[in-house]
Order: sequence, then structure tokens, then C-alpha cells
Amino acid sequence: MTDTSADLTCDVAIIGAGTAGLAAERAARRAGARTLLIDDGFGGTLCATTGCMPSKLLIAAAQAHADLDKARLMGIDIPAAQVDGSRVMQRLRAERDRFAAATRKGFEDIPDGIRIDSRARFAAPDRLELGDGRQVAARAVVIATGSRPVIPGPYRDLGPRVMTNETIFEMQDLPASMAVIGAGPLGAELAQAFARLRVRVALFDEGDRLVKIRCDRIHEVFRDVYSRDVALHLGCAPEPQAKDDGIRLSWDGQHQDFDCVLVATGRAPKLEGLNLEAAGLALDDKGVPDFDRKTLQCGSRAIFIAGDADADAPVLHEASLEGAIAGANAARYPDMTPADRPPLFTITFTDPPVAAIGAGPKDCALNGFADYSDQGRARIEASNQGMLRLGADAQGRLIGADLAVPGADHLAHLLVAAIMNGSTARDLLDVPFYHPTLEEGLKPALREICKAAGLELSAARDSGNPPGA
Repeated sequence: MTDTSADLTCDVAIIGAGTAGLAAERAARRAGARTLLIDDGFGGTLCATTGCMPSKLLIAAAQAHADLDKARLMGIDIPAAQVDGSRVMQRLRAERDRFAAATRKGFEDIPDGIRIDSRARFAAPDRLELGDGRQVAARAVVIATGSRPVIPGPYRDLGPRVMTNETIFEMQDLPASMAVIGAGPLGAELAQAFARLRVRVALFDEGDRLVKIRCDRIHEVFRDVYSRDVALHLGCAPEPQAKDDGIRLSWDGQHQDFDCVLVATGRAPKLEGLNLEAAGLALDDKGVPDFDRKTLQCGSRAIFIAGDADADAPVLHEASLEGAIAGANAARYPDMTPADRPPLFTITFTDPPVAAIGAGPKDCALNGFADYSDQGRARIEASNQGMLRLGADAQGRLIGADLAVPGADHLAHLLVAAIMNGSTARDLLDVPFYHPTLEEGLKPALREICKAAGLELSAARDSGNPPGA
């Protein structure tokens, strides 16, 4: 029944027009719902504006500089390169702005009357209040408000020299020195990129892991490779102090001064101001609504949550999928369809890239390893470093992987498809491997699993790799 007392009515109201919100709106509209998409500013997605795309632009510049050393190794004489930091950042912003403009142009595909440029907060479980005082009556609501950087207390009042991913790309030039706080994917990516552009970089983290690598053996190998670029200080929490010309960090009886600090200690759901109390939702200790991971429904209400707002899997493909699930279920409520979720799948774009898929080593009955320090194609390209792990159940069915090897961002897609298809290690070995390729480097790990699982191999499959593969 339509609430005639409200200024606006709809079947599904979506709060937030990022990746998850846009996917939710499309899915709800395809399911026949009347939708309203509410966003404060319609500035574009996190990925295009301050996340995936600008960070990869910086990484690409850093890789271009690092590749000069490979060229010299191969006998191509190149004079010492001069890094023009202002041009690096100018190109980054120009391309970033082009990506962001493309996402904003996508808003034009949303029919008139559906987009509402405003803040929104709950007035009741089925009613929203807009920033201008208007009320929206909705049969269902999707929360897709995204996330915000978390800045630890000691860094909050140190001024503009403390940056996050939302400000770092606005630098007009590269600094001479930088400290990065947080060794997760973003911190590790940017620390290495800045270091390869001749910035003096130190990376700090209270924990003892880089990029959340799950496998001890792989972490040990990756840490040795990564530390060639970046000074690592794991297992410590430095104390910051503002100086006239920078920020001083002190730890374990040491101190160093840096031009700036990048805080990359994680992101938190952006739920402030939504007045979730009025929605009648049960919240966890971090203020996030309890929700069903297969339907994205919050409690028993006609309220759904998707993307970074639910603090579950903060990567773009998961946000898009969650938005589609939440939007479709909101449109059909109460006739919801639980969705099977794909396995864990993350990639960190360091050099070498790091990927995690499915089950970790402790959850796999069998684990096989492959060392890339002498892998044929990697050696040809002077990138022979790193290690990977493939995990399987007792029957040899692949269920997980951890990689820190050249080409891991591509190899991971082959492996996630194999895992989702229920392939065994022998099945994957039966796939032709062209020579010489990085994919051939999977074979030792696959054979190790086959041997442990008792899976017989043909003579051709058990004959070893070609020389140097």
C-alpha cells in the first residue's frame, strides 16, 4: 500500500551511488521495481576516484621506471633516468579524472526522476528523510554508502602532511620521503610504487604480515623480495610528532623524519548520519547491521546492505555482486533468493603481485608449492622470484591458492575458474600448457598434489617440465 503522506514513494530506495549502489539500482529496476537512487553529490565510484584506478596509475609509472634496470641487465644501455614527479602526478590525475568522468557519465543512463542528489537518513524502517526535509516512503531500502579511511588517534591532528588514499593523489609533486602506516594491500602497493619512483619510503605495521599473506612460506619469500624496495618495520607502532618541515616517527628507540605520512590502516563502513536506530536494526560492536551474507538482508527488516558498507569483502567485484543480490532481493521482498557466493578472491598489485583464492593452507588437506626463482619464462624476463601454493582436499580437488609470483594477477584467474569448476590437480594438468609461459610454473605444485592424493598421471603429464620451465 502506497504511503500517501510521504513526498516521494518507491518500491526500493538505494542510499549510495558507488559500485554496489549502482548495481543494486539496476538489479531492482530489472526486477520490475520502482527505484530511487539517493547520493550526496554523485561524485563517482571509490574505485575510479581514489582507489583502484589512481593507485594503478602510480604503480604503472613506478613499474616503467623499474623496468629500466631490467633493460640494462639485458644489455640495453640507458642513462640514469630523471623522475619528474610533477609530470607523474599530472598524468595520474588526468587519467584518473577521465575514469571518474566515465563513471559519472553512467549516471545519465539512469532515467530522470530516479536520481536524487541529497543526504538520506532513516526516519523509520520504511521511511527516509532527505537533507531538504522531504520524506521517502520505500517498501525496501538498500544501504550502499561505502566506506571511509580510518585514521588512528595519534595521526588525526597532525595537519595536511598526514594523508589517506582520499588525499594522496592530489600531491602536486613527489615527496623526498614518506612513511606508510599499514602493510595491507593499499599500503604495500603505494609504498613500493613511491619507493620505485625514488621516494625514500618506510612501511610500518603493528602486525607481522605483508598484504595479509596467509602462507608462512610464501610470506617469507615475498618479504625478502619486497624489502629490496621498501624499508620494513613490522611488529611496531611508531609514535608520530609534527615538525616544522615534516613528521617525526619514533619506535624502538629509533626515530626518523619524513616529509609526509600515508595512513593506510584500513577503511570503516560509512554509516554515520543514517540514524540506524530508527531503522530498528541490530548492530554489531562496530556499528554495522547484522545481515545474512547470502541474501544481504539486515535482520528481519526489508532493509539490505551491500558493498563496503557491510565490512565483508571490500573489493570491487564483490561490491558489484552484493549490490546485484541486494537489489534483486529488495525488489522481490519477501520472496528472496539466497545466492551462492564465489570463493575468496583478492589481488594486490605489488611486484610480484600477491593473490589469495579460496581456502588457506590450514584448511586444505593437501598443499603443493612451486618456486619461481628459476622458472623459465620468469627468468627470461628477469622477474624470476616468488613462490605459490595450491591447496586441495584429500581427493586432489583444488580448493585454495596463495600466490606471490610474476603474473599472479593473471594466473589467479585461471585458478579461481578451476576451483569454481571443481577441478582436480590432474584436471588442470590435462590442460595444455604452452612453452615457455608463466603458467607452466604451476606444474610442480599440481604434481605434488596429485602424488599426495594418489592421482595417476599419464607419462606425458609426469615427465617434468621442459628445461628451465
